Order: sequence, then C-alpha cells, then structure tokens
Amino acid sequence: MFLSVFDIFKVGIGPSSSHTMGPMVAAARFLSRLRASPFQPHGLRASLHGSLAFTGVGHATDRATILGLAGFEPESYDMDAADASLERIRLEKTLKPDGFGPLAFDPASDLVFDYDTPLTGHANGMRLTATDAQGDVILSEVYYSVGGGFVVTEEELKTGPGEETGPALPLPFSTAAGLLEVCAREGLTIAEVQLRNERARRSVAEIDAGIKRLWDVMEACIARGLETEGTLPGGLNVKRRAPAIVRALKEEYGRNLSAPHTIHDWTLAYAMAVNEENAAGGQVVTAPTNGAAGVIPAVIRYWLDHVPGASRDRLPDFLLTAAAIGGLVKRNASISGAEAGCQAEVGSAAAMAAAGLSAVLGATPAQVENAAEIALEHHLGMTCDPVRGLVQVPCIERNGLGAVKAISAASLSLRGSGEHLVPLDACIETMRQTGADMSEKYKETALGGLAVNVPNC
Repeated sequence: MFLSVFDIFKVGIGPSSSHTMGPMVAAARFLSRLRASPFQPHGLRASLHGSLAFTGVGHATDRATILGLAGFEPESYDMDAADASLERIRLEKTLKPDGFGPLAFDPASDLVFDYDTPLTGHANGMRLTATDAQGDVILSEVYYSVGGGFVVTEEELKTGPGEETGPALPLPFSTAAGLLEVCAREGLTIAEVQLRNERARRSVAEIDAGIKRLWDVMEACIARGLETEGTLPGGLNVKRRAPAIVRALKEEYGRNLSAPHTIHDWTLAYAMAVNEENAAGGQVVTAPTNGAAGVIPAVIRYWLDHVPGASRDRLPDFLLTAAAIGGLVKRNASISGAEAGCQAEVGSAAAMAAAGLSAVLGATPAQVENAAEIALEHHLGMTCDPVRGLVQVPCIERNGLGAVKAISAASLSLRGSGEHLVPLDACIETMRQTGADMSEKYKETALGGLAVNVPNC
C-alpha cells in the first residue's frame, strides 16, 4: 500500500495522534456512516478500551471523542469553538453535528472508560454506538486508532488494506532494498521516486501547496512554542522551557567562550517548542505521530538556520524523503507507541529526519538509507512510559534528543560510502519484533517505567 507524504504528515491537534486525533477521526467516520443509515438516531454512546482508557484523560481522548461526535475534525479544528461546544454539551447533554437533530449525550454516563474489557485487535480500541428513541442500538462500530492519526474499523483490521486503489504507481516499492533498487535502476533520488508516485495521485500544484502547508504549520508551531511561557495543563506542573533556552542562547550569541556543543541546544529548543505546544493541545503536524512531532521540524529548522547553503527550495526533498522512510516503517512495523513503544514514535521520527537531512546535504540513496538505519537502530527497545499518561515527561525532552540523534546519524552516514552491516529493512523488522515482545506495561499504558517510578505522580 502506497503511503503518501500527506498520509505520513497530517495537520492535527495535540496531545496525541493516536489518542486525540484518532478518536476524533473515528467519530467523524461514525457520523458519516450514520448519515448513510436508514435509521433515525436519538442518542450516541462511546466506550474507550485498552490504552485509550488507561491514558485517555491525560491524552484528552474523552474530549476528542466528544468533539468528534459533535462534528469537529482535526484539520479544521478551532480551539475556542471547541471549548464553547464542550461547555454547551455539558449543560444541555446533547450533541448537534451537521445533518442531525439534537442527539442525546451525557458525557458523565455516555462516555465510558472501560479498563476491564480490552478489544482484541489493537491496544487503542473504541466502540461508538447510536441508539433510537427507545434506547435500542441501531448502529455500532469498533474502531482502532493505530498510530499517526490512522484509524481502521474492526473489519478493516481483519481483512487488511485490501487492493491498492487509484491509478497504478509508476515506481512501487515495499522495502528499503526495493526502494534502493528503484533508485539505481531509474537514476533517481529517494525524493524523486516518492514524488513520481505522488504525482500518480495528485497534481504538481496540489503537492506543492500541500507540502508548503505542512511546513507553514510546523514553522508556526515552533514560533508559538518559542514565545509562549507558562505551565502545561494536566497537573504535573511542567513549565515550558523552550523560550528560556532560546533567550539564553541569544544572550550568549557571539561570545568566544561558548562551547561548540551549544548548537545542539538550538535543536533541542526547536523540538521542545513543538512538543510543549502539542502537550498544550495546540496545532501540530503528525511527523509521523504527535508524540514525536518535534523531531522533524527541529531538524529542518536546524538545517535552515544553522547549515550554510540551506534553502527552503529543498524542503520538498526533505519531506518526501522522510515520508518514503516513514511509509516503510509503518508498512512493515509500526509507528504506534501503544503497539511498539516509543521506538515506533521517536525512533521512526529520528530515522525519517536523518534520511531527510542527509538527502538535502547531498547524500546518495545508499547514504540516506544508512542514515535512517543508524537513527532507528539507536532507538530500538525504547519504551513508552508517559508520567500520568500525559505527553510531557519524558516525551518533550525525548523529542529533542531524537532530533540530535538524527543530525548525528545523518552526519555519520555522510562520512561513509553508504555500505554498512545492518540494512534498514533488518532494523525495521527488529523494531517490529521488539515491540511484539515488549510488555504491555511499557506501551503507552502508563503502567510501567517512569510512569510508576516518578515520586508523587
């Protein structure tokens, strides 16, 4: 199955692509199916299962589900309108999505955190139900939020992706080895291969505009995060740190005594700015998830601001290359923290960022593949253990370190010829196996690791 740059990167809201965006998308899909139903709904209900239940409050899953059933969608999300709608729903106990009359919904009783009944298809499961005036069920559907804002029904999960739809791809690939073969045969870069396939489904103008929008949202998110002070919501009393870091860096600018390694502090600040915005429920780009949303924007900003010769004209090459690598990881392993731990989120993002950076620095396809492998290899085994289920500790700093690792991986690959012992495909398969073997306590349930060992949390 071909994964477009616009599948891997999506404009959405924080704090989680799987726990916030996914449930909102699932609710929108359920409303669409309900509109096509011959039955007249009177009320709606929702139950959250597995990781969506255990960390749902910290990830605003309850809020996202209610807003999704009220007709909100991530791409067009307006926080002020959402807050007003939630207050009205709390008072009136009804939902008013487009195309329906008022639908009975009491958040206190019609949204259930079911900690005892995991759904078998995926750790992030939810059931949405519509009832008639007598309270009888007229439509019910199970959805799984499988990471990165991707949502599948129970039936879709069982049957798989099915046949590729749309025009045939000119340069299909399903593995990193296959991608390198296409590059060698056609004399193309990885970005050019991805672009040829994108153009089979979208016009050049659509692709250009879409990529520009992605970077505009990323850049705006960094800017907000570098300017906004205060304490993040959720009860951990985590203070935003990115603005203070950048202020200190600017004060030190030009001092001969500054250590060379402080260049990493800029990268850390860019990544933390994004993830502090994400933790506050702001608008971000899944890259490939919200929990890892800071890595790629930070590496791009590092490249644009601190690398001589960097040009915004090359941004499509960066994002297309990163998307090709992200597609391989999602197709052959996972980008879901609830499925495979943080190796699948920050690890995947670091691999994508390393690939993108090496590409715009002039790497060959073999060097790009090597950069991605280095970055992913050194995130293998990383658990997902958010304290109190919030995408704050260790997630915010972890994005900064993932970005620094990505830059180092790109640099290391450019020092070599592209020949290396561990292929990216082997690394992706190792990540998949490691995730399958990992205890559920360490996969976004907040039941192990730092989540249970930080005092007073």
